[in-house]
Amino acid sequence: MARIFRDAYGVPHVRARGVLDLARGQGLAVGRDRAWQLEWLRRRATGTTAEVVGGPGTAWDRFSERVRIVGTAQRAHAALSEESQAFVAAYVEGVNAALAEPGAATPPELAQVGLTAQEWPVWMPLATFHAQQVLFADVGSTLWERRAREVLGGDAALLAHEGPLPAGSNAWAVGGARTASGLPLIGGDPHRTFESPGVYHQVRLANDDPDDRFDVVGFSFTGVPGVQHFAHAGDVAWAITNAMADYQDLDDVGADHDGPTVTPGIGFRGPSTELGDVGFEALLPLLRARTADDVDAAFEHWVEPVNNVVIADVHGTVRYRWAGRVPTRDAERRWTGWRADRHRVDVGADGQLVTANDRRGPESAEIGDAFAPPHRADRIRELLGERTGLTADDFTAIHDDALLGGREELRHLAPARFADWDGHMRADSAEAAAYAAWRSAFVTRIAAHPVFDPLREPAPDPVVAPWFDVTVHVGLALSSLAAAGTPFGIDLAECARLAAGDVAAADVATWGETHVFTPIHAFDAALDLEAPEVPAVPLSGDQDCVRCCGSLPGVGDAAYRGSVARYVWDLADRTAGGWVVPMGASAVPGDPHHLDQLPLWAEARLAPIVTDWDLLTEEPA
Repeated sequence: MARIFRDAYGVPHVRARGVLDLARGQGLAVGRDRAWQLEWLRRRATGTTAEVVGGPGTAWDRFSERVRIVGTAQRAHAALSEESQAFVAAYVEGVNAALAEPGAATPPELAQVGLTAQEWPVWMPLATFHAQQVLFADVGSTLWERRAREVLGGDAALLAHEGPLPAGSNAWAVGGARTASGLPLIGGDPHRTFESPGVYHQVRLANDDPDDRFDVVGFSFTGVPGVQHFAHAGDVAWAITNAMADYQDLDDVGADHDGPTVTPGIGFRGPSTELGDVGFEALLPLLRARTADDVDAAFEHWVEPVNNVVIADVHGTVRYRWAGRVPTRDAERRWTGWRADRHRVDVGADGQLVTANDRRGPESAEIGDAFAPPHRADRIRELLGERTGLTADDFTAIHDDALLGGREELRHLAPARFADWDGHMRADSAEAAAYAAWRSAFVTRIAAHPVFDPLREPAPDPVVAPWFDVTVHVGLALSSLAAAGTPFGIDLAECARLAAGDVAAADVATWGETHVFTPIHAFDAALDLEAPEVPAVPLSGDQDCVRCCGSLPGVGDAAYRGSVARYVWDLADRTAGGWVVPMGASAVPGDPHHLDQLPLWAEARLAPIVTDWDLLTEEPA
């Protein structure tokens, strides 16, 4: 039977003498911490959210059914190996045991709507994972690009940018010759829309079975067993970023089409739906990994999202590869197979790796054609430079870098007052606030141009509406628009001059006054439901900063997406590194661990990684 211990931040450390008991223990821990979130994820996967939030849930529920989230998950579960099925089943047993525990308090959200959390079927972890990732790639952006090309023709490319919803991430690593310890370091942070509760659940999973021993700390998607994207297993550690690959297709189909669709008449094709596989065969091999080669082999099972992977181990290996299933296509974009070359690169003891959703080179060109601007990656490379003697503290400091990428590309348009500004989007900076106010006014002026009027028609489906906001696209594409001179015949210099006048009398003291943490909650769109309060703490950083806390120029300064976790993995000593999430281990308002990591995260500090069992508190069985 598993034992659950907690550190000072309530992070569960699960210990068992067998992998199935360990999985049950992880399920039990997440069920105690995240009961409301588990119920919401279950409803997202099964298309039953409208039963909780009413009309605002209808569009998602319809989409979930059309794209066949449940059917894909059930097929994928049936195809798992016997051992992986047992692992998932044990986790679900733990989840259900937690949800049914005598005396367990009803989460405030469920109490508010008069519902109780329902039991999970064994395939539910695959369904919740698939539901979290299905809009991660091309659906919204492809539909938007279709409309943009129809309206703007070839010039539509000027509005291309890492979109408003696709997640990003930073990850970087250096070899042992560059560190004080002589062993590699990895740092990074995944970028997604801020959610309440947060998407990741920190966990430690330790199996004391002498024939299957492992001890792993990492981040797990709530509702998914094991650790997936970011973890430190003692002898090896890994991290990922979105590879920005082109791996989903939308096709015009007839009324007799019987496959997945995103809207009537538009068929959907993605690796998971095509293969009946969501990548869960990777979960146990990742936990059991001892070397970079082991992690590399585990990611051969990965399906989607397609990721860049950074791996380092105590033997000195520092490796890049991409992981996932990317289709090959003929001239008519018919799928002909799957790309096999993962472009593995080992950089050596004195080398470094940086990946931030940017165009890396041939390995990127082979799998995609639209990437994030290079600003974050270039800045991390600049901060690393040729430095040696690097420590976990040095990597933590990189997380806090708030220099705004892309600012130089607007210098010829920005008011003269910003010529001497250092470009750092610090929460206490008046200059950052003034620059953001001018930038928003500039975006608003451009977006109001009549050339964009045909793009203001409603989205083809409410689920993809966030991709169809013209102002959002203009704001994200400022650098490419500025480089075009007079894009779409718009006099940018005149727009910039008028924007300066628009904000001349603006009364904003500092960037942190309006740039605050603003996570979304399932209840936000339901007028008669009240979401748990989360402090609107001031934040440094912005969209194109390493300290990614993105706002939407022209729409609002609130930080709506960015680092949903941060970590530093030290291969010499796990406890020398650290980790943090924006809120806390618990999703229960009022719990001591609901928001206790928010101050750390807001200041770009990390919580300690504790591995000494004597320093942890055992939870009652």
